[in-house]
Amino acid sequence: MLPIRTPRSVLVAVALGVSLTACSAQAASGPGAGPSSGAASSGASPAKVTVVDPAAGRPVSVTAAGGTLAAVKVSDAEGGVLAGRTGAGGTSWTSDRKAVPGASYTVEVTSRTADGKESTTRSSFVTPEPKAVNKLTLAPGKNTTVGIGHPLSIVFDLPVTKKADVERQLKVTTSNSTEGSWGWVKDYSGRDRADWRPRTYWKPGTKVTLEADLDGTDSGGGWFVRDYRTGFTVGAAQVVKVDLDRQKLTLERDGRAVRTIPVSGGTPGGDKRSWRGTAVLMAKEGTINMNSETVGLGDAYDKMVDYSMRLTWSGMYAHAAPWNAAYFGKANKSSGCIGMSDENASSFYASVNVGDPFEITGRDTKGTVAEGNGYGAWNLSWAQWKAKSALA
Repeated sequence: MLPIRTPRSVLVAVALGVSLTACSAQAASGPGAGPSSGAASSGASPAKVTVVDPAAGRPVSVTAAGGTLAAVKVSDAEGGVLAGRTGAGGTSWTSDRKAVPGASYTVEVTSRTADGKESTTRSSFVTPEPKAVNKLTLAPGKNTTVGIGHPLSIVFDLPVTKKADVERQLKVTTSNSTEGSWGWVKDYSGRDRADWRPRTYWKPGTKVTLEADLDGTDSGGGWFVRDYRTGFTVGAAQVVKVDLDRQKLTLERDGRAVRTIPVSGGTPGGDKRSWRGTAVLMAKEGTINMNSETVGLGDAYDKMVDYSMRLTWSGMYAHAAPWNAAYFGKANKSSGCIGMSDENASSFYASVNVGDPFEITGRDTKGTVAEGNGYGAWNLSWAQWKAKSALA
């Protein structure tokens, strides 16, 4: 998902990490600067305009003493105009958003005295470059169609210690008012991650949009310097149920079984066992090389594997495993994955979608899929998941 640069027309001026001296915009116009063509000529003093030095991560504000604000215009070096609003009484103005780091801004203010005389003043300031820039990766991809179990997931490049500040800038909109919540987890990579999960599986046809208005937000580990947008659609209601005790896999569509396949899961009694719980199909990777050393199993295998469907970051897949044909439907003899015949794997691969939940049961497993090991949020109750929100 490529990040989208926020248009300059909606950028807000704010000093990031450097304190700017509060200044009178009148004085900032330069020594000897007289009033504009609309200024009072009767000798009455114009309103005193002050551009208030904003603290890091807060909007800029303008105040007028001895008059009111008739107009405020804040523009960046590219000509983009900042949005803001005037407070009650007309003596203050506050920007709607935070600033872009490393940008220069010009503030033009027209003030009006009680007798209707106007004067215009100008000042400028520069926001410093951030010490660190935080970026993120979004899933699902933009304009994709996914299964009913896929959460909206954000992985951050740098640590997020100000989770509440970040979460406030994340807006999820659905076409049918789906109830859901953000939850913060540690991704399998060790990075901070925020997922938005519905209370129950998505309804087919739901359209989901994320507006991440993060430009100018401090994550604690770095500043965001742009906004992000993504959106996706939920496809068919498919659930894959895997019974490791009976060595069978059943594909259900709209609550009805449409396909049952004999399989062989992870070997009981050790590190080769499969995971249980709900794992979401993360990717259909096709033919890939699988090497047991990458998942801590020594030199057990190193081979090309067809119809590979990733279920966890730790290396559990569903895939074709013709070398285990003698065990399909009879015994679990794999190194942790869910194996099936080439023929069944081919048709099953074509039937499932990224985002389809795999509900895996079995007595002898390695445990339940963790929230950050793929998309394991469904293994928490709704109350447990909501408690992971930084705003709970």
